[in-house]
Amino acid sequence: MNDRIKSLLIYAAKVATGTIIVYAGSLILHYKDIAWCLISVMLVLSPDGRESVPLAVTRIKANIVGACSGMLCLFIGQTNMWMMATALVVTLSFCYLFKLDSGIRSALAATIILMLHEEGKHVWDTAIERVIAVLAGCVLGLIITFTFHFKSQYQDITKAPRIDEA
Repeated sequence: MNDRIKSLLIYAAKVATGTIIVYAGSLILHYKDIAWCLISVMLVLSPDGRESVPLAVTRIKANIVGACSGMLCLFIGQTNMWMMATALVVTLSFCYLFKLDSGIRSALAATIILMLHEEGKHVWDTAIERVIAVLAGCVLGLIITFTFHFKSQYQDITKAPRIDEA
């Protein structure tokens, strides 16, 4: 089987696993608003197996930056086009500051997820609920990534030259 097809099948298995776990978890916890958790899982997963674990960690850090930026802007004022734009620029700036370039899109998505809330719902209840959903999705995505790529990550570590051999 060629590497491209193998990569596609592994990525499809990760995506399916994430979807099934989120849906099963929502049934067990009686939690219906799974969209944000599911989106976060998909943003953390990556089709490339070589750098999948470090990339997942970077995307989690970026999601945390995005969630914090969104919370900060919600604290400052009501969500409108100006505040949304400000939150996204703040998120982008912090990602560059913390050298999370490969996770910027995930961070921007987390900011948008956090700042958009349904009319009539209390802003802070929705924001905190979404932060938890985003973080849960990120952690789940990391666990799935680590599980699927543990063998290749372990082989990379064992192939590295030992200090006493150098």
